[in-house]
Amino acid sequence: MELSAEDNLRLNVLLHQNLQAVRIDESKMIVYALTDKGEAKVPLNPNCKDEKYIKNVKALFSTHVMGSPGGYPVYLKRWTRMGQARDESLSQLLLLGETEAVVAAVHAPGLTDELAARAWWAMPNSQNARKMLEKQAVVEGETGKVLAEFLLEFLPFEEDQIDMIESVRLVLQPGLIDEEDKQKLWAKAKSKRSLYVGFLHSAPDDLPMEAAPNPVLDSVASDLQQLSEQGNACAAQLLRVLSDRGQAFVATAELALKKPMDQHVVESLLNAIASYFVSVKPEQFAVGDMEAICEQCADYCVTQCTGAAEVIEKLPQMKPYVEAMVILSCLSVELVNPIFARTDAIGTVMRKKIKPVTDPVFEQLKALKS
Repeated sequence: MELSAEDNLRLNVLLHQNLQAVRIDESKMIVYALTDKGEAKVPLNPNCKDEKYIKNVKALFSTHVMGSPGGYPVYLKRWTRMGQARDESLSQLLLLGETEAVVAAVHAPGLTDELAARAWWAMPNSQNARKMLEKQAVVEGETGKVLAEFLLEFLPFEEDQIDMIESVRLVLQPGLIDEEDKQKLWAKAKSKRSLYVGFLHSAPDDLPMEAAPNPVLDSVASDLQQLSEQGNACAAQLLRVLSDRGQAFVATAELALKKPMDQHVVESLLNAIASYFVSVKPEQFAVGDMEAICEQCADYCVTQCTGAAEVIEKLPQMKPYVEAMVILSCLSVELVNPIFARTDAIGTVMRKKIKPVTDPVFEQLKALKS
C-alpha cells in the first residue's frame, strides 16, 4: 500500500533537501527532519493502520538513502551495539528514521563531533549521551559539553547505580564541566556514595577533597624521590599515595566501600582501586582468592619484585605500605564473582556477604593512612 498523495509529495520534497538526520514520532505520526536550514516537520495522514503506515514511510526513506526499501536490519541490534557499523555509512544511518540505526551510529568508533550532534538531535537520552562521550572526538568537540550538561541534569533521575557511576566518570573528563559543577557533583556524592566511584575512575589525582599528606612522607620523600628518578615504579607509587592527593584517594575509596548499594558498584569500585595501583601489580598472583593474595604478598615484595625489594631494603619502615599497595593492585571482580554467582542480594545483605573481600581491603587502605 502506497503513502497518501499528500504525504508522498511532502516527503519527497523533504528528501530532496540537504538532510542531516530524521526522527519519526510514531505516537503523534509526525516526521521531523534536521536540514542545513533548520528543523522541518511533516505531519502524516495515514491511509491504513498507523503501524503499517510508519513502515511504509521508513521504506521510502530507506529506498532514497540506501537504494533498498528493506530499511535498517534491527535484528542486528547486538552487533551494532558492539560498534560494528562502518564509519563511512554513519551519516546514512541517521537518515532512516529508525532508532536502532541511530544507536548503531552512536556506538560506532568513528563517530565525529558533527555526527554526534545530529545523533543527539535524533535520539537524546542518557544512554546515547554516555556512549558518545566515550569518543575522544566528541569530548573535544562542541557536542561534548552539551552531553555532559544533560547527564548532570538527568543524574537525579537515573535509577541504576552503574549508570550514575558512568555518567560521573564521563562528565569529569577534561574540558567538559567547570569547577563549580564539579564541586556540586562532589556534594551530591555525600548522599549518593556511588558517585564517589565515578570520581575515583576519572579524577583519582584531583579529587575535590582536602587531605593532609601521610605524616611518614617527610622522612622518606627524599629517598623515594631518588629511587623514583631511577625508574623505580614502587617508589613513584608510594610518593603518589602518600601525598595529599593520594590520601584523598584513599579516604574516598573508604567512603565508597562503606556502603555500596549493589553488585555493580562493588565491581566498579574494585576496578577503580586496582587501576590506581596498577603500576605495582604483580604479573602473577592468586586471582580470585583474597586470602591467598594477602599471604603471597610479603614474599612477592621481598623476593620477586625488584622495585619493591629495593624500597624495603633502603626504607624497611615502608614494608607495610608497599604490601598494602600490592594487595590493592590485585583487586578485581574475580574476588566477588563466586559470591555474586550465588546471590542477587543488594544493600546490607550483600555487604555482609562480601566482608571476606572488603574487610582486607579496608585494612590495606587503613595501612596507607597510618
